[in-house]
Amino acid sequence: MKKILFFILLIVLVPYIIVTIFIEDNEIKFIFKENMKVRVRHEDTGIIDVVPFEEYVTGVLAGEMPTSFHIEALKAQAVAARSYVMKKMEYNKDRDYDVVDTIMNQVYLSDDYLRSVWKESYSDKINKIKTAVIETKGEYISYNGDVAEAFFFSTSVGATENSGEIFSKQLPYLVSVSSTWDEISPLYSTNKTISLKEFYNLLGLSYSDTLDIEKIDTTSTGRVNKIKINGNTFTGGQMIDKLNLRSSFFEITKDGENVVINTKGYGHGVGMSQYGAEGMARAGYTYDQILKYYYTGVEIKKI
Repeated sequence: MKKILFFILLIVLVPYIIVTIFIEDNEIKFIFKENMKVRVRHEDTGIIDVVPFEEYVTGVLAGEMPTSFHIEALKAQAVAARSYVMKKMEYNKDRDYDVVDTIMNQVYLSDDYLRSVWKESYSDKINKIKTAVIETKGEYISYNGDVAEAFFFSTSVGATENSGEIFSKQLPYLVSVSSTWDEISPLYSTNKTISLKEFYNLLGLSYSDTLDIEKIDTTSTGRVNKIKINGNTFTGGQMIDKLNLRSSFFEITKDGENVVINTKGYGHGVGMSQYGAEGMARAGYTYDQILKYYYTGVEIKKI
C-alpha cells in the first residue's frame, strides 16, 4: 500500500517539478539546438520547406554575399545570418514558418538552384561557402545573454546608422560606426538622370518648371528621413520606393529638363556593412573582429 501511495505521489509531483524548474513567470523559453531546423517559406510559391539549420545558413550565405569575398568576410556573414534567423525563430515560434526566402528577411537559395546556376563552378563556390559555415558552426552574436538583432546591409555611406534613426527602436549594439572600407563597393556612389516629367510622374506630383527641394529631417550621417518637394512631404522610404533608389542618402538637382539623382550607399545602413566587412577582411581583420566592430559590445557564443 505504501509503494502504491509513493508512486501516486511521484506521478503527481514530477510534472510539477518539471514545470517549476523549466518554466519561469509562465514563459516558455525558446531552446536552440545544434540539430534544429528552419521553416522557410518560399515567397513565389507559398511552399514551406523544413531545412536543416546549417544548410539554411549555407543557402543564405550564397544568396547574400558574393563568393568572391574574403573568407573572413564570409565567416562574419555566416554568423550574422545565423543570428538573424535565430531571432526570427524566437519571434515566429507560434507561426507556421520562421522566415521567408527573400530580402524581406534573408535571401535563401536552395542547393538545387545553386547547382543549376553555378554549373561547373558549383564545387569551388559551394566549398568556399561551406568552409565559412563549418568554421563558424553554431556561432551567433549575443548581447547581455540574448541573441542579437543582427541586421546587415550591402554598402554604407561611410558610416553605419543608429538603429533608432532608421527603425523604431534604438538598440545599444546597433550604433553608428565609421565604415570607410565601403569605398571599395561599386555601389558606394551612383547616379541616374531622368526627365523632369518622369520625376514628377513617379512622385505623383503635378508638373512644374520649378523644382523646390527641402530636406526636413535627416539622420546623423545625412540620410533623408523626410523631404519636401514643391510643398509635398515624402519619407526617405517613399523616395526609395518611388524612384527606385539604393538608399535614402541622396541629392536631387535639376539640370534643364532633367533631374539628376546622386545616391550614396546601398541598403538601410544598420548593423554590419557587407562591403565594409570585405574591406576589413582585406585589411587583415578576422571575422570576430569584424562582427565586434559593427555590433558594439557583443559576444560571439556557440549553440
